[in-house]
Amino acid sequence: MPEFAHEPASVPEDLGRYFVQRASDCDVEGLVALYEPDAVLALPGGATARGADAIRAAYHDLLAHRSDFPIIEQHPAIVLGDVALTSTRTPSAATAEVARRQSDGSWLWILDRPDVTA
Repeated sequence: MPEFAHEPASVPEDLGRYFVQRASDCDVEGLVALYEPDAVLALPGGATARGADAIRAAYHDLLAHRSDFPIIEQHPAIVLGDVALTSTRTPSAATAEVARRQSDGSWLWILDRPDVTA
């Protein structure tokens, strides 16, 4: 298994860009590193993945069944203090995420709805 360097997000918009890079590289740990340890990821059908282990399992499954991650149109983040709303659009979906600034100044997602159109 290749080892990846996981550069932290210095601005909220880095998270979406890193997601596409890491998903394209099949870097599950890199995807998990975009989230706080107790973050919540919305899943198809209304379920959620809560916490790093559940998010890891969700992305392991996603990457096993999907190989293309289209270039996204990323909207500028809306930032209020240490919280930011990030969103992107692909040809088939729109996303919405809430990120929080960490004590070291980096950003991590705490809430993620990968497809607000579903």
